[in-house]
Amino acid sequence: MLQPQRPVRMDSGRFEDLPRIARRFLAYAEMDTASDPSSGASPSTRRQLAFAQILAIELREAGAEDVRVSNAGVVTATIPASPGAEDRPVMGLLAHMDTSPEAPSDRILPRVADFTGEPLRLDEAGERVLSIETHPELARHQGERLIVTDGRTLLGADDKAGVAVLVELAAHLADRPETPHAKIRLAFTPDEEIGRGTDHLPLEEFGADYAYTFDGGEVGELETENFHAAEARIVFRGVNTHPGAAKGRMKNALRMAGDFIGSLPKKESPEETEGRDGFYHPTRIEGSVAEARLELIIRDFDRPSFEARKRAVMALAEALNAVHGEGSVTADVRDQYANMKEGLEAFGPVVELAREALRRAGLELREPPVRGGTDGAMLTAKGLPTPNLFAGGLYFHSVFECLPIPSLEAAFAAALELARGSAELKAVRG
Repeated sequence: MLQPQRPVRMDSGRFEDLPRIARRFLAYAEMDTASDPSSGASPSTRRQLAFAQILAIELREAGAEDVRVSNAGVVTATIPASPGAEDRPVMGLLAHMDTSPEAPSDRILPRVADFTGEPLRLDEAGERVLSIETHPELARHQGERLIVTDGRTLLGADDKAGVAVLVELAAHLADRPETPHAKIRLAFTPDEEIGRGTDHLPLEEFGADYAYTFDGGEVGELETENFHAAEARIVFRGVNTHPGAAKGRMKNALRMAGDFIGSLPKKESPEETEGRDGFYHPTRIEGSVAEARLELIIRDFDRPSFEARKRAVMALAEALNAVHGEGSVTADVRDQYANMKEGLEAFGPVVELAREALRRAGLELREPPVRGGTDGAMLTAKGLPTPNLFAGGLYFHSVFECLPIPSLEAAFAAALELARGSAELKAVRG
């Protein structure tokens, strides 16, 4: 087993002029915790387990109680209720420890840069540049300090910013026992980026009555609505012969796959949609003349439209069978997650508590639909209402990922107001 080695300590003298939460994030960011979709283990990488063990040490030092690391790499901890709030519903707060495998994550070298509005060169050669022209969201962060990388790796703000927020909250509440709050259960999960974030979090043992994830998003964002999601795996079975004598004999599985993709509505693809538009998205194809396999994801916010899309995929497979012969094409369509909006409808006080926390933190509330999924969607479907709040990072899953320090501080302010609000919440339904 990998032995837990501390990352750069917050008291090491590096970045001493930064707020503590920023130094905490920088210490976490230097660790490579990318998940691995090809692994069947949990966590999918040993480096996530090493980080989980470090995180447990950090939580104990921050004053959290009942800190545990499960065999599957899930870290849980408790912040006991303040006096007088012991009878309030238990609030859960979650963040994920892994980073995306879609960008390099070895030897992450974070640094702090003052963003004046001029293009910011990440690497010495100037091949990786952050600018308002290419990254327009940066216009809102002129005059701020950004945490960036050297342009070679991702940063890991998704979701170590969320991790830093929750550990800092534990430390803050331990330092200020007069702050009113209900009992808080913390959870840090592995493998969220590969769709397994909540697989090994037993909700009965976790013991929360409601929860929030802190994951991604711009300042002030509260996410209560996301895609319905399904994945389809389509197999095309052909017949291979020598191409010189193929007439009337060959049946090309690759051409069948091409016909299938070509029959999908071109305007209903990720590159042609936004807002609450749904889409079909081929993500992987491999094979030969004899057999080809296609992976496809289906997304929609509206339940009837989502179900219609799944039926359309099956109908397209059947249409190709009518042309090429029964059994030439088989399609397996499976649901991945549901729109959390459906599950949150009965939990109005939970959503309103988050809205009020953002207002009390002095932030402009934004509730955009999530064109993706969250651990909160998975948990809500299992019966634990879990909206998602922002953690402040930008340009996730890429070497341009960055984290404005004021955005990280704003996420902490929102978490603190959530904690305070938990002392006033009497019921989660209504």
